[in-house]
Amino acid sequence: MNRLPVVAVVGRPNVGKSTLVNRIVGGRPAVTEQMPGVTRDRREFPADWAGRDFLIVDTGGWELTPGEPLSSAVRAQAEAAIHAADAVVFVVDATTGIADDDAGVVNLLRNADVPVVLAANKVDEGGRHDLVDELWSIGLGRPYGVSAIHGRGMGDLLDAIIDVLPKDTAAAEESALPRIAIIGRPNVGKSTLLNLLLDEDRVIVSERPGTTRDPIDAVVSIDGREYRITDTAGIRRKPQITEDSDFYAVLRAREALADSDAAILLIDAIDGVTHQDQRIVSEVIEAGGSLVILLNKWDAIDEEQRELTERSVGERLGFVSWAPVMRMSALTGARTKRIGPALEAVLENRRRRLGTGQLNRLVRSWTASHPPPVRKGRRPKVQYAVQAATAPPTFILFVSGGELGDDYLRFVENRIRQEIDLTGCPVRVIPRIKSRQE
Repeated sequence: MNRLPVVAVVGRPNVGKSTLVNRIVGGRPAVTEQMPGVTRDRREFPADWAGRDFLIVDTGGWELTPGEPLSSAVRAQAEAAIHAADAVVFVVDATTGIADDDAGVVNLLRNADVPVVLAANKVDEGGRHDLVDELWSIGLGRPYGVSAIHGRGMGDLLDAIIDVLPKDTAAAEESALPRIAIIGRPNVGKSTLLNLLLDEDRVIVSERPGTTRDPIDAVVSIDGREYRITDTAGIRRKPQITEDSDFYAVLRAREALADSDAAILLIDAIDGVTHQDQRIVSEVIEAGGSLVILLNKWDAIDEEQRELTERSVGERLGFVSWAPVMRMSALTGARTKRIGPALEAVLENRRRRLGTGQLNRLVRSWTASHPPPVRKGRRPKVQYAVQAATAPPTFILFVSGGELGDDYLRFVENRIRQEIDLTGCPVRVIPRIKSRQE
């Protein structure tokens, strides 16, 4: 699978970043509102222009002096998006000129090794084009006057974005490697596992939790197939994050997870599955990555502890019963030969498709034998179904006459899993209420 180039959209609050993203993507995938600060987390959407596919990332507003911890987190997310991007679209409000927050973003971009396209938004019909020309003075190249809400000037802006995206074929070949994130709580053996796969001490391993701060990328060959594997910092619970370095380490670990095709979750077999492991698995599902679960340090526990650990897997990870679970020791290498086949299988499964005709025949039989329950006095009816995407497999149910509950969506997911092998993959089943016009 080719890794698409990434374009991050950044700027201070309320300059129209999400509106611009919606205009580029089509539709309204990004939330927009007049009140600043609606967008907090980064959101990534596929886009294309002139035959070139790319991912566009909507970020929260960057503030020079954030007034609360949440604003600081939003700022950190925006900065992380810049460093992970192949190109940046810097959005400013052409009606107000450069504010202090804008100037802070300018300084940040000048120090970042990434091409920048300057979008002067809110240039509506009869707008002040002289204000756009004044933006040349900030030293980021040509300002492109646009109106995200009306679509004016978007063609020229998109042409400029495509022009600065990387064209290095060697980089494209390397980026085509499947990306795997090794994740888990601190000190469960993530770096030990990467060193084992590399057959070298590439990563510092210590008994002290939190030794790994920055994600470590390495190309690893497993059973003759190459992967780009990222060793991440241990993902801690919020009360345990006491330093800025811890915060950024966890943030970068989550970024590596979001950018990966699959995750290897290491669980300390001595401790069994913890509540934090449950939270990490939920993040994998949210990111849409495939999942392989490894119970590490298996050789360090006795039979009684093994039974307790096995029980904790069933009790606390029952919601991902579709994920393969393996027992191993990263320290000795015991049972690690099974990692390659497991990765190969879950990556193949995330590309599987059900034909539209077959899917609708199945859905009709499921709803006939097990109709959706009545909700709020109305029984919904599934009119039509499509598989909208792979990686992860995503199915949309067009519904009339009411709403489908989460329990019924899980029922449909389970039936889909019975039809095709989706071991190791999250499945998204999304209801869409059909309007009267539709």
